Amino acid sequence: MPTSFFDTPDLLPAFVELNRSRVTGAGADPFEYQRVTAALESLLDWPDALERAGRAHLVAAEQAEDAGRTVSAAAGYRAAAAWFHCATVLPHPDREGFARAQRAADEAMGRALALVEPEAVRIEGPGFVGWLRRPAGFERPPVVVVVPGMDSGKEEFHDVADALLARGLAVAAVDGPGQGLLAAASAPEPEYDKVVGAVLDLLADRGDLDHGRIGVIGLSMGGFYAAVAAAREPRVRATATVSGPTVLDWAQLPAFVTETLTQRCGSADAAREFAARIDLAPVAASIPGPLLVVDGGTDHIPGVTNGAPLAQAAPRGEYLLVPHGDHLLGNARPQWLARTADWLVAQVARTVSPGTTG
Repeated sequence: MPTSFFDTPDLLPAFVELNRSRVTGAGADPFEYQRVTAALESLLDWPDALERAGRAHLVAAEQAEDAGRTVSAAAGYRAAAAWFHCATVLPHPDREGFARAQRAADEAMGRALALVEPEAVRIEGPGFVGWLRRPAGFERPPVVVVVPGMDSGKEEFHDVADALLARGLAVAAVDGPGQGLLAAASAPEPEYDKVVGAVLDLLADRGDLDHGRIGVIGLSMGGFYAAVAAAREPRVRATATVSGPTVLDWAQLPAFVTETLTQRCGSADAAREFAARIDLAPVAASIPGPLLVVDGGTDHIPGVTNGAPLAQAAPRGEYLLVPHGDHLLGNARPQWLARTADWLVAQVARTVSPGTTG
């Protein structure tokens, strides 16, 4: 049965508006988003509607690929991946459909990369799965791990990955426990330094990466995960967080968050225990490297303390507040994305030029 979140008055128009910048930021066309969501009669119809949009892009991509139109096909697969992933951002009772959409998102992105980035490498290890993408023309680039959030996955933040790749950084975009492709079979892991460590262990034998220059960027709950990794994983040189929580207060959290955590953690008790462990006060002062904390000024989620206390407590913390930015700052990309990518280059890479090791 639908849970109390779906009984919220006037839920549909509010959810559609709140997620507009998130879904379009993930790669969906804003006008298509308007058409798809305008046809919804209930928020319970969200997954099926967004999946249908994804399938339409998938069909168009397959037709383009059959006709030899590689660039168009890759763009279509990437759009399909965005729609499939965004179909899953609800605590919806249809968990089989949830898992199906996550698999479809993963497969579509794999098909896109196979066409235009055949050198992209599938990476899998204890508690993670993802893609390693390397920038063209760089022999041994630094690498940045991209960490998604509570109800997110590696298909959501390709604009972040693209910004880093364009600046000469390799990108390891992953789903960890409770995220993306792994969400149906695992619970979220507050000690995400273990996940980042496993990713770096897997990459350690590769001679085409500079393992002395490693960064992490985490988004939403991924910001908490990234900060934990920065404090506990000594190989991480620099860290950026975007809309990450410093503390969660279960009693104040909105139903969307508590029900999403309950589903992903497996029970209400497990979700409460997870939320109680989301507190960066014990580790913030022990983050040794440079840390950039990015927040949106209109991002106010009950029960969530934003990133300012983290930036203040970290020895080398910097704070970037975009006054009009929403959660994930999808409505303010020009004000933070390029600046954050440049910051990571400066902190992780020092100097990098095409065809050199940096």
